[in-house]
Amino acid sequence: MRRILVTGGAGFIGSHLCERLVRDGHDVVCLDNYFTGAKSNVEHLLGYPNFEIMRFDVREPIKIEVDQIYNLACPASPVHYQTQPVRTVETSVMGAVNLLRLARETGAIVLQASTSEVYGDAQVQPQDETYYGHVNPIGIRACYDEGKRCAETICFDYHRQYGVRVKVVRIFNTYGPRLAPGDGRVVSNFILQALRNKPITVYGDGSQTRSLCYVDDLVGGLVAMMESPDEVTGPINLGNPGEYTVLELAEKIIAMTGSKSQIEYRELPQDDPQKRRPDITRAAEVLKWRPHIELDIGLARTIGYFRRQFQLELDVA
Repeated sequence: MRRILVTGGAGFIGSHLCERLVRDGHDVVCLDNYFTGAKSNVEHLLGYPNFEIMRFDVREPIKIEVDQIYNLACPASPVHYQTQPVRTVETSVMGAVNLLRLARETGAIVLQASTSEVYGDAQVQPQDETYYGHVNPIGIRACYDEGKRCAETICFDYHRQYGVRVKVVRIFNTYGPRLAPGDGRVVSNFILQALRNKPITVYGDGSQTRSLCYVDDLVGGLVAMMESPDEVTGPINLGNPGEYTVLELAEKIIAMTGSKSQIEYRELPQDDPQKRRPDITRAAEVLKWRPHIELDIGLARTIGYFRRQFQLELDVA
């Protein structure tokens, strides 16, 4: 049994990670300030003796004895990080510094949840970990993109200068139950619009591509990375290399929900990436990890979740 801190633990990915770690028998401390997370995501864990939750903001220093730290604290949706850009970049950078200082004091391992957004509007396809990216440093997405890039820099500087054990993963688009309904992500947007028979909003002509990894697969990758030898520092891509256009995804969700929705095209947002597909060769070779859950299965589970969670709202609508 290890004592494990999960920051952003009441968020979408964080709550699933907490669930996995509690099930594996670890002593889990979930830390979240509820800016985008929700206590309801982890309330089913509150009765477990090896789970506790703290309301805390990683922009502040923290003192706690732990063996491992999963740092997932940061708004990941454009809806949230473009509304609070300063808070977002502070969470990425100051949060990483505070947790690396904690790791230096306690000897803990830090797993930094970075993002495929460090590649920006990628000019190569697929993206592997050697690609430096194509990011607009002053655009409306930069608070997230550059914040995560800087967090990676700090992790490796603490590793080189102070010997802190670090692991960096770059997470590609992930979906599944507990996606927040209003955070603007493509899967949750399309599912809720389809269930309500509302227009499906596709930005641009829908030819931009996304690779979608089901959350259970992603959590398996996070755990595999944390449990890898110390010399495995990353960065390592975690995602599903299957690639779909946004239009294909919209049409698939309409069909799976039996919706009467029509597709409505809107102007493409600034700096919206046109291609997003991970090269997971390194994850497969080093971690022996690759995703297994097919898109249709994952979407069916996610659609079922939204049907159950929002049935009263949908009935009224």
